[in-house]
Order: sequence, then structure tokens, then C-alpha cells
Amino acid sequence: MTIDFHTHCFPEKIASRALDNLSFVSGGLKYYTDGTVDSLISVSEKQGTDKCVVLNIATNEKQQKNVNNFAAEINKRENIIAFGSIYPKAENAIYEIERIKSLGLKGIKLHPEYQNFFVDDEMMKPIYKKISQLGLILVFHSGFDCAYQMPFHCMPDNLLNALKWLDTPVVAAHWGASGCGEEVIEKLCGKDIYFDTSFGYSHMPKSVAQRIIDKHGTDKILFGTDAPWSTANRERRLLETLELSETELANIYSKNAIKLLGL
Repeated sequence: MTIDFHTHCFPEKIASRALDNLSFVSGGLKYYTDGTVDSLISVSEKQGTDKCVVLNIATNEKQQKNVNNFAAEINKRENIIAFGSIYPKAENAIYEIERIKSLGLKGIKLHPEYQNFFVDDEMMKPIYKKISQLGLILVFHSGFDCAYQMPFHCMPDNLLNALKWLDTPVVAAHWGASGCGEEVIEKLCGKDIYFDTSFGYSHMPKSVAQRIIDKHGTDKILFGTDAPWSTANRERRLLETLELSETELANIYSKNAIKLLGL
């Protein structure tokens, strides 16, 4: 079984435009679905993925309600586990966290670059407190982002500071922090935090991936692709060249996610 813990899709009426815009600002990234939930499911099934966690992102205050309504709608699909999002600077952010819980969603995705906040900013403390009280999983985009310039808002030091305010499962996307392998090994490995493997095939050196897993273990590593920007087969290629047992691969591909998601 394979659970892809890091995917994206969009409402059908904006999917094409959203993909084109995101591809352009990210330097011409290739995409492997058409951006819709049907395409995500179709491509994923063909590559042996059983369920996809869809990480939605609210990039402004006005988007919050629609983004989370969309998440609740696609969460009804058998193959989909959708997370909600809040815009941290929104006046009603706390209310929206409560609404995410009431909609039956299991987690929240925050993207500190798109949403322009540092994850260890003091303003986040009440937000993290509410997320923790409700037991929601919190996923951060972490590390570099090809659409933005430094300073980035969720580097390993920022994450370490933010973890002090969180009492809920936290997932740092892109192997702990995209483009920060050595810092991840030094500062985050061994901490009570999950990493997903999304978008590692093109950017993660094999030797660094092996050292991250050797130090962090395989019980807090989650398989992810970052679809539509990569695919399960691409991301498996890196994992299956590492020194991992069948049991360790099974942990990464599905068992850790099953436990974390309460499936």
C-alpha cells in the first residue's frame, strides 16, 4: 500500500490557470496532472498510490472559507484525505481553525512563503495553541522555495523555535527543509517531528537522504510527491536506491501515515 502524504489539486474552474501561474513563477516547473482532483486520482492510481493527502493553501484572508469548503468537498472522495488551511494574519484565523475541525478535516497546511510569515513569529502562538488543542496535524512547507528569494520563512532554526509552541503532530515537508540537508541532519533529525519525502527526486542527493534516515529513523518519514510537480514513480526511485529494508520502506510508504491519520 502507498499513501502519498503531499499532493495538491484545485477546483476544476481554476485548475488550468493555477497550474500555469505556479509553473511560471517557479521557473517553468513541469506538471504531471491537469490540476484537478480527478486527474490527481487517475495519475496516482496508475502509479500504485492508494490514497492522497491533499494539502490546500489559503494565500489570503478571503480565500480561507472557499479553500476549506473545497477541502471538505473532496475529502468525501474515497481516495482523498484533504487538509484545510488558514491565512495566519486573518482576523478570523482562530475561528477558521475550529471550522476546519468541524468539517472533519484531519490537518492544516501552512506555506510560510506564500503566506508571508515566519513560523517562529510570536503572532503564531495562539494559532499553534488552537491547532494543538484540537489535535490537528500541522504540515509546513519548509526550506527553500524556487518561486521566492531569501530570506525563507521556515528554515530549520525557525522550525526548532516553533516546535516549542506546538503539542500536536508536525510534518516538515521536503525532507525536513528543502535545500537544507546538512542543517536538517544537524538540527532536526531525532526531534519529535515528521518529514515527508516530497520533491526529493530532483533535489535531494542520495547520500544526504541516507544520512537523514539513518539519524532520524524510518518511523517519522512519510512518502510524498508534491504532485502535480512530481509523481510516485519518480520519488520511489530515490527511496529504493537507499539502504532500507522492506519493513522500513513499508513504514515510509504507508504504515507511518496510517498511524498518524488514524486510518
